[in-house]
Amino acid sequence: MSVPSRMNGIEITAFGGPEVLKPAQVPVPVPGPGEVLVKVAAAGVNRPDCLQRAGLYPLPPDASPLPGLEIAGEVVAVGEGATRWQIGDRVVALTHGGAYAEYCRAHASHCLPWPVGLSASEAAGLPETCFTVQHNLFGRARLAPGETVLIHGGSSGIGACAIQLAVAYGARVITTVGNEEKRAFCAGLGAQVTINYRTQDWLDEVQSATQKRGVDVVLDMVAGPYVEKNLRALAPDGRYAMIAFLQGAKAEVNFGHVLGKRLTITGSTLRPQSVAQKAAIARSVEEQIWPLIAGGAYRTPVFKVFPLKEAAAAHALMEASEHMGKIVLVP
Repeated sequence: MSVPSRMNGIEITAFGGPEVLKPAQVPVPVPGPGEVLVKVAAAGVNRPDCLQRAGLYPLPPDASPLPGLEIAGEVVAVGEGATRWQIGDRVVALTHGGAYAEYCRAHASHCLPWPVGLSASEAAGLPETCFTVQHNLFGRARLAPGETVLIHGGSSGIGACAIQLAVAYGARVITTVGNEEKRAFCAGLGAQVTINYRTQDWLDEVQSATQKRGVDVVLDMVAGPYVEKNLRALAPDGRYAMIAFLQGAKAEVNFGHVLGKRLTITGSTLRPQSVAQKAAIARSVEEQIWPLIAGGAYRTPVFKVFPLKEAAAAHALMEASEHMGKIVLVP
């Protein structure tokens, strides 16, 4: 396949709202050692993309300035040492930026086989969510079969992924959502308890659902005022995995909960981690999640697909929090 020198992409023309995302002609990247170049069939939209656009997510020095962290597509060029993949292979990849474009570089060790039977949009919605959930829910928070997990934002891409994986792993899932439609959506994914935080006190509901014992694990992307309540919601020896700060990175908390209940607080974000660390997560995802996809126990719920040139509309939808599942761009 002939690879052009320039391509259509989406640039962040200034920090600000969705309107700062503009289509542009940009150079096609060249894969370096250990990398592949992928012709993008679809790209997932994620909250970190919105933060980058707003100027709230500083880029690592070696990252693409174009937004976008996950793709599905076809390998069209292979860098030195990228021995697993050949030209023509269909892959999904966690990218170091640059997914909002017709072509995107990715490290070969951060690519996985495009699962058989999944559309481009479904496949593109896998990497960022699966890497994040696998690493935080099962790696850092050590969720075990038979335990109970509280997943905030259950109808988001991350939430939908976490619910399905926790259920497949034999855990009981409690989740919070913002309306009744989202409650039904999460119940359809397997959540046993769904709480509408707009009409119910979610901490009271968690205590009721667990006979006041609390949950073993919390997966939290909200933070802010949720932090104190999450500590109160945890059972003795509970684990709190923090992955985002939608309501702020600062909170006033009583750390007596941590000492009294022997709690563990942990957190991570993918982008700053090393190539080797992400490669290790990729191996874990392929070993643990890809068989679930093949067996039909996991799916990517795609809420809406936008043309690449309408990336601004995709960001506006995400920031309105009206979606259930993944938002995807197609070139």
